[in-house]
Amino acid sequence: MTSTRTDGPVGLASSATRFRDRALEHRRRPWRRALGATVAVATVAGVVWVGGWTDVLGVHDVEVTGVSGGEAAAVAELVAVPTGTPLVRVDTEAVEAAVRARVTVAEVSVRRAWPRTLEVDVVPRTAAIVLKNPQGRLQVVDATGVAFGTVKKAPKGVPVVTAAGAEATTPQALTAALAFLEALPDDLERRVTSVTVSSANLVTFTIGSRTVVWGGADSGDLKVRVLRALLTTKAKVIDVSAPETPVTR
Repeated sequence: MTSTRTDGPVGLASSATRFRDRALEHRRRPWRRALGATVAVATVAGVVWVGGWTDVLGVHDVEVTGVSGGEAAAVAELVAVPTGTPLVRVDTEAVEAAVRARVTVAEVSVRRAWPRTLEVDVVPRTAAIVLKNPQGRLQVVDATGVAFGTVKKAPKGVPVVTAAGAEATTPQALTAALAFLEALPDDLERRVTSVTVSSANLVTFTIGSRTVVWGGADSGDLKVRVLRALLTTKAKVIDVSAPETPVTR
């Protein structure tokens, strides 16, 4: 049997080489780490610069959904973000506020669609009633009491309410008219031939040849119960504005 000794000149030289290589590697490690960190920082800085200070990821398209035609074009104009503005720097809340200022818009949300599109999703107001104002114009009013446009003809299925004077066009008066229509059951609503609002405290309507004084927006359920009972009488005028003490004539 033979054995190899490494404690001679060759073995000592080999050990010395390994020690030298290890020492050199140990000295190189901090430099490599520093170089790696520098490259990483440079990469991040480059991405930030491209995304935040150039038009590579800038706004090139504004996409409006929820409305179409002229309404979509009007909304797009309100966005007012210059072409090429980096998406990351677009103040979406400010854009939403600008679009929401349009009276026909009920709600809006804006989001960034990478790489180059700003998406604007609009919920338009819809007509809950049509108000015939004192000047004879027909105004469409949504369920929150906001008048948001005029029409030549009431949309099909939308009740027409006549405003008797300036006080009838206030938000409070419109809310009273809407509350009345919300409270009135379908079977009674189908019998209504006209509705008039005079103020926030005075809504009246007719059922056939009978006039009903409804009053304001309060106590809708109780008013309906009292009204049903009084419709069985021969009264021509039924006042349920104070449903605990109704009046008939």
